[in-house]
Parts: sequence; C-alpha cells; structure tokens
Amino acid sequence: MVKRIGGFRRKTRYKLTKEKRNRGKISMTNYFQSFSAGDRVSLYVEPAVQKGMYRPTFMGKAGIIQRMRGRCYEVSIKDGGKKKMLIIHPVHLRRA
Repeated sequence: MVKRIGGFRRKTRYKLTKEKRNRGKISMTNYFQSFSAGDRVSLYVEPAVQKGMYRPTFMGKAGIIQRMRGRCYEVSIKDGGKKKMLIIHPVHLRRA
C-alpha cells in the first residue's frame, strides 16, 4: 500500500489562514465560551489553536452539542447522511 505523506492539515494553505486584520492574539471570550447540551453551533476553525481542532472537511457545518468532555464538547453532525460525533474545543465553535 501507498504510505500517505502529511497530516490532516495538508493542502489547507488558504482554508486554515486568517485575514490580515484578524491576526494576532485570540479573544479570551471565544476561548472560554460555554455551551449547554442541545445548543446548535457552527464549526469554524481557529487556526491559531491546534488543540481540539477537527478535520477541515467539516468546516462550516452545523451541529448540536451533546455533552462536555473535559475542556471540549461532543458535537454531532450529519455528514452525507451519516451521523458523526466530533470532539471540539469551544474556540472552534460559534452559536448558530
């Protein structure tokens, strides 16, 4: 079998970059925001924080918070008819 070269950030030069005016320190309110079970959220990656980042294929999707797991949240999304569970840090989530 062919061995794949690179990780999941491969070929994401423009997908995982910020605009110039948004570069710099990240907002602490976004980093420590809290959600409760049943909240609807949108997935938007924060490239400056690698902790709790999901695969870029799920970028822009909407999901529902199931529960908290450590500092992260379990988010269920539908991906092509299948339900998937992602563990995501709150800095990568926005309220929908």
